Order: sequence, then structure tokens, then C-alpha cells
Amino acid sequence: MHTHDADVALLRELNSGYVRAVRDSDVAWFETHLAEDFLNSNPDCSLIHRAGFLTQIANPAGISRLQEHDVQVRLFGDVAIIHAQTSYTEADGRQGTGRYTDVWARHEGQWLCVAAHVNRG
Repeated sequence: MHTHDADVALLRELNSGYVRAVRDSDVAWFETHLAEDFLNSNPDCSLIHRAGFLTQIANPAGISRLQEHDVQVRLFGDVAIIHAQTSYTEADGRQGTGRYTDVWARHEGQWLCVAAHVNRG
């Protein structure tokens, strides 16, 4: 039996892992934690499937010091929505901010990310 607080704590941990994996170009982490039908909306308005996202992640992001802030986890049974703000440093040294929304679903007892939407300011 899952408890609300335990699920929220696990989803916060998964969220931190997601951001770290983006920062480190950690494709293996995403191979484990993305649903097979995962979709990602990029800041340039492109929509990519899981394979395209993994290819994108394999290349350095072109930003550094990516951090998440103001993380809000909303749990709806076996579905969760995570909203957060980001801060990062551009390649030219300018500071940037963004927001993201990730959707997670519990599948056979494991939380998998099924969708992500990223905005950069």
C-alpha cells in the first residue's frame, strides 16, 4: 500500500534525479525512468519522443549549474504532476531561468515520467 507522503517524497527524489540527469547528460538514468511512450515539449516548441529525447540528453545541454526551485508535487492517485522553476548559467555566462512541468504515472508499482514540458525565459 502506498501512502501519499511516501509517494510525494519519492517523486521529489525522482524530480531531483531528473534534473541531475539533465545536468550530467545521464542517458542511463532516463532509460530507467522514462515511459516507452514518453513525450517532451522543448523550449523551441518541438515535440520529441523518447528516442529523440535520449539522443538530445546524450549531448551536453549548453547550460551549466542547472538547479530546480519551488518544486510542487501534485498527486492524483497513480498520476503525479510536478511543477518547478529552474535557474542555470548560459554558455556565455548569462543567468537564465525557466519552468517545467513533468507528468509521472505509476506503472506496475514504478513511477515513470510520461511527459515533460520545458520553458526557458
